[in-house]
Amino acid sequence: GWVDSPFTLFGSLIVPMMVVGLGIADSFAGERERRTLETLLASRLSDRTILFGKMGAHISEAMQFLILFHLASMTALNLGHWQGEILLYTPGIALANLVLGFLVASLAAGLGVLLSLRASSVQQATQSLMVATMSPFILASFGSVLIGNVLPDSWREAFEAFFRNTIATADFARAFLAIAAILALADLALVVASMARFQRARLMER
Repeated sequence: GWVDSPFTLFGSLIVPMMVVGLGIADSFAGERERRTLETLLASRLSDRTILFGKMGAHISEAMQFLILFHLASMTALNLGHWQGEILLYTPGIALANLVLGFLVASLAAGLGVLLSLRASSVQQATQSLMVATMSPFILASFGSVLIGNVLPDSWREAFEAFFRNTIATADFARAFLAIAAILALADLALVVASMARFQRARLMER
Protein backbone atom coordinates (compact mmCIF):
# COMPACT_ATOMS: atom_id res chain seq x y z
CA GLY A 1 0.00 0.00 0.00
CA TRP A 2 0.87 3.67 -0.05
CA VAL A 3 1.99 3.71 3.59
CA ASP A 4 4.96 1.46 2.82
CA SER A 5 5.58 2.53 -0.78
CA PRO A 6 8.91 4.06 -1.86
CA PHE A 7 6.90 6.30 -4.20
CA THR A 8 6.08 8.49 -1.19
CA LEU A 9 9.70 9.68 -1.45
CA PHE A 10 8.89 11.73 -4.55
CA GLY A 11 7.17 14.26 -2.29
CA SER A 12 10.26 14.43 -0.12
CA LEU A 13 12.32 15.09 -3.24
CA ILE A 14 10.18 17.84 -4.76
CA VAL A 15 8.78 19.76 -1.76
CA PRO A 16 12.09 20.69 -0.06
CA MET A 17 13.66 21.64 -3.37
CA MET A 18 10.75 23.95 -4.21
CA VAL A 19 10.52 25.55 -0.76
CA VAL A 20 14.25 26.22 -0.48
CA GLY A 21 14.48 27.31 -4.10
CA LEU A 22 11.84 30.01 -3.60
CA GLY A 23 13.97 32.04 -1.20
CA ILE A 24 17.55 30.87 -0.97
CA ALA A 25 18.71 32.91 -3.97
CA ASP A 26 17.90 36.04 -1.95
CA SER A 27 20.20 35.02 0.92
CA PHE A 28 23.24 37.07 -0.11
CA ALA A 29 22.37 38.50 -3.53
CA GLY A 30 19.29 40.11 -1.97
CA GLU A 31 21.35 41.61 0.84
CA ARG A 32 23.69 43.01 -1.79
CA GLU A 33 20.81 44.55 -3.78
CA ARG A 34 19.26 46.08 -0.65
CA ARG A 35 22.72 47.36 0.38
CA THR A 36 22.46 45.63 3.74
CA LEU A 37 25.25 43.13 3.08
CA GLU A 38 27.92 45.48 4.43
CA THR A 39 26.02 45.84 7.71
CA LEU A 40 25.68 42.07 8.03
CA LEU A 41 29.35 41.47 7.29
CA ALA A 42 30.41 44.20 9.73
CA SER A 43 28.62 42.47 12.60
CA ARG A 44 30.43 40.40 15.22
CA LEU A 45 28.84 37.21 13.95
CA SER A 46 31.35 34.66 12.73
CA ASP A 47 31.47 33.64 9.08
CA ARG A 48 30.10 30.20 9.89
CA THR A 49 27.27 31.64 11.97
CA ILE A 50 26.16 33.87 9.10
CA LEU A 51 26.53 31.14 6.48
CA PHE A 52 24.87 28.35 8.46
CA GLY A 53 22.21 30.74 9.71
CA LYS A 54 21.18 31.55 6.15
CA MET A 55 21.14 27.88 5.17
CA GLY A 56 19.53 26.65 8.38
CA ALA A 57 16.58 29.02 8.15
CA HIS A 58 15.62 27.73 4.71
CA ILE A 59 16.25 24.08 5.61
CA SER A 60 14.06 24.44 8.70
CA GLU A 61 11.27 26.03 6.65
CA ALA A 62 11.49 23.26 4.06
CA MET A 63 11.24 20.54 6.72
CA GLN A 64 8.17 22.21 8.22
CA PHE A 65 6.46 22.29 4.83
CA LEU A 66 7.49 18.69 4.18
CA ILE A 67 5.94 17.48 7.43
CA LEU A 68 2.74 19.39 6.64
CA PHE A 69 2.74 17.84 3.15
CA HIS A 70 2.96 14.31 4.50
CA LEU A 71 0.37 15.00 7.21
CA ALA A 72 -1.98 16.25 4.50
CA SER A 73 -1.24 13.15 2.42
CA MET A 74 -2.02 10.87 5.36
CA THR A 75 -5.22 12.79 6.10
CA ALA A 76 -6.39 12.49 2.49
CA LEU A 77 -5.47 8.79 2.44
CA ASN A 78 -7.46 8.06 5.59
CA LEU A 79 -10.46 10.06 4.44
CA GLY A 80 -10.51 8.29 1.08
CA HIS A 81 -9.78 4.76 2.32
CA TRP A 82 -11.22 4.64 5.82
CA GLN A 83 -11.63 1.07 7.04
CA GLY A 84 -11.97 1.59 10.76
CA GLU A 85 -8.31 2.18 11.57
CA ILE A 86 -5.86 5.02 11.00
CA LEU A 87 -3.32 4.44 8.25
CA LEU A 88 0.20 5.71 8.91
CA TYR A 89 3.55 5.40 7.18
CA THR A 90 5.61 2.46 8.32
CA PRO A 91 8.53 3.58 10.54
CA GLY A 92 11.06 2.82 7.79
CA ILE A 93 9.22 4.87 5.16
CA ALA A 94 8.61 7.75 7.59
CA LEU A 95 12.30 7.87 8.49
CA ALA A 96 13.35 7.61 4.85
CA ASN A 97 11.10 10.55 3.95
CA LEU A 98 12.55 12.73 6.71
CA VAL A 99 16.14 11.83 5.88
CA LEU A 100 15.67 12.36 2.14
CA GLY A 101 13.84 15.63 2.73
CA PHE A 102 16.61 16.95 4.96
CA LEU A 103 19.36 15.92 2.53
CA VAL A 104 17.56 17.45 -0.47
CA ALA A 105 16.82 20.66 1.46
CA SER A 106 20.48 20.86 2.49
CA LEU A 107 21.56 20.26 -1.10
CA ALA A 108 19.30 23.01 -2.43
CA ALA A 109 20.36 25.38 0.37
CA GLY A 110 24.06 24.74 -0.18
CA LEU A 111 23.78 25.19 -3.92
CA GLY A 112 21.56 28.26 -3.55
CA VAL A 113 23.89 29.97 -1.09
CA LEU A 114 26.92 29.25 -3.27
CA LEU A 115 25.18 30.70 -6.33
CA SER A 116 23.87 33.67 -4.32
CA LEU A 117 27.39 34.45 -3.14
CA ARG A 118 28.61 34.53 -6.73
CA ALA A 119 25.65 36.32 -8.31
CA SER A 120 25.39 40.07 -8.73
CA SER A 121 21.58 40.04 -8.44
CA VAL A 122 18.74 37.92 -7.07
CA GLN A 123 17.46 37.36 -10.60
CA GLN A 124 20.80 35.96 -11.72
CA ALA A 125 21.03 33.69 -8.67
CA THR A 126 17.46 32.48 -9.16
CA GLN A 127 17.99 31.70 -12.83
CA SER A 128 21.23 29.83 -12.11
CA LEU A 129 19.55 27.82 -9.36
CA MET A 130 16.62 26.93 -11.61
CA VAL A 131 18.96 25.70 -14.32
CA ALA A 132 20.97 23.65 -11.84
CA THR A 133 17.97 22.04 -10.15
CA MET A 134 15.89 21.44 -13.28
CA SER A 135 18.69 20.05 -15.43
CA PRO A 136 18.54 16.49 -14.00
CA PHE A 137 14.78 16.29 -14.60
CA ILE A 138 15.11 17.70 -18.12
CA LEU A 139 17.91 15.27 -18.94
CA ALA A 140 15.88 12.37 -17.55
CA SER A 141 12.86 13.37 -19.65
CA PHE A 142 15.04 13.80 -22.73
CA GLY A 143 16.61 10.40 -22.12
CA SER A 144 13.23 8.70 -21.82
CA VAL A 145 12.13 10.26 -25.12
CA LEU A 146 15.33 9.09 -26.80
CA ILE A 147 14.97 5.56 -25.49
CA GLY A 148 11.29 5.33 -26.32
CA ASN A 149 11.17 7.01 -29.73
CA VAL A 150 14.59 7.65 -31.26
CA LEU A 151 17.08 4.94 -30.38
CA PRO A 152 16.83 1.42 -31.84
CA ASP A 153 14.37 -1.02 -30.28
CA SER A 154 17.25 -3.11 -28.98
CA TRP A 155 18.33 -0.19 -26.76
CA ARG A 156 14.80 0.22 -25.38
CA GLU A 157 14.50 -3.51 -24.72
CA ALA A 158 17.87 -3.56 -22.97
CA PHE A 159 16.85 -0.62 -20.77
CA GLU A 160 13.51 -2.23 -19.94
CA ALA A 161 15.28 -5.47 -19.02
CA PHE A 162 17.76 -3.56 -16.82
CA PHE A 163 14.95 -1.68 -15.09
CA ARG A 164 12.87 -4.82 -14.60
CA ASN A 165 15.68 -7.07 -13.41
CA THR A 166 17.88 -4.61 -11.51
CA ILE A 167 16.06 -1.43 -10.51
CA ALA A 168 12.63 -2.91 -9.76
CA THR A 169 14.08 -5.78 -7.74
CA ALA A 170 16.68 -3.77 -5.81
CA ASP A 171 16.63 -3.92 -2.02
CA PHE A 172 15.01 -0.67 -0.88
CA ALA A 173 17.13 -0.20 2.23
CA ARG A 174 20.43 -0.68 0.43
CA ALA A 175 19.40 1.51 -2.50
CA PHE A 176 18.22 4.26 -0.17
CA LEU A 177 21.40 4.16 1.90
CA ALA A 178 23.48 4.45 -1.27
CA ILE A 179 21.45 7.44 -2.50
CA ALA A 180 21.55 9.06 0.95
CA ALA A 181 25.33 8.65 1.09
CA ILE A 182 25.73 10.30 -2.32
CA LEU A 183 23.49 13.20 -1.29
CA ALA A 184 25.35 13.61 2.00
CA LEU A 185 28.68 13.82 0.19
CA ALA A 186 27.22 16.37 -2.24
CA ASP A 187 25.89 18.40 0.70
CA LEU A 188 29.29 18.35 2.37
CA ALA A 189 31.03 19.41 -0.84
CA LEU A 190 28.67 22.37 -1.27
CA VAL A 191 29.13 23.46 2.34
CA VAL A 192 32.91 23.35 1.96
CA ALA A 193 32.69 25.29 -1.32
CA SER A 194 30.40 27.90 0.27
CA MET A 195 32.73 28.32 3.25
CA ALA A 196 35.66 28.81 0.88
CA ARG A 197 33.67 31.34 -1.15
CA PHE A 198 32.42 33.25 1.90
CA GLN A 199 35.23 35.75 2.40
CA ARG A 200 34.16 39.05 3.93
CA ALA A 201 36.79 41.18 2.22
CA ARG A 202 35.88 39.86 -1.22
CA LEU A 203 32.14 40.22 -0.63
CA MET A 204 32.44 43.80 0.62
CA GLU A 205 34.44 44.79 -2.44
CA ARG A 206 31.70 43.70 -4.85
